[in-house]
Amino acid sequence: MKFTFTEKKMDSSDLLRAYAEKKVSKLDRYFKREVEAQVTFSIERGRYRAEITIRDGGFFYRASELTQDMYASVDSAVAAIERQLRRNKTRLEKRLREGALDQRDAVPEFAASAAEEEEDGTYEVVRTKHFAYQTMSVDEAILQMNLLDHTFFVFRNADDDGLVSVVYRREQGGYGLIIDAGK
Repeated sequence: MKFTFTEKKMDSSDLLRAYAEKKVSKLDRYFKREVEAQVTFSIERGRYRAEITIRDGGFFYRASELTQDMYASVDSAVAAIERQLRRNKTRLEKRLREGALDQRDAVPEFAASAAEEEEDGTYEVVRTKHFAYQTMSVDEAILQMNLLDHTFFVFRNADDDGLVSVVYRREQGGYGLIIDAGK
């Protein structure tokens, strides 16, 4: 497992990094190939947040925990990802096409940038993400959206000749699908 550590508004000790690496490495048994783990430590209003994101090919597993102790935050985040892995590993094996966990060609590249505030009454873009759309089935897209804990997910629809599509979580329950109709 490859690790990347990030600190926001704090400095982490080597002891904390070693502890997080040891705990997150226990999740390695769920993956067939080497995965990347991004661990972010931050302080928010006197509480400690540990955010762990694991990238396995085209799938992301993410958990963020906020507690009074950074070590407890790491433990809780690892436990949350382990629950996600156990719960969704079974779903992936049952529902998705064979080879759904294989490495994908297009891996999202995220870049964040802050937008400058313009005049009053305009909309402010506070974050921009750039990524390559992945080709996947609707079931895979819904699963990926749930793993990321997002309300929508953009992808290329394998069931519809690779058209750009969006799945989203409906307020009334269930999911919606938007398919690009073209020109």
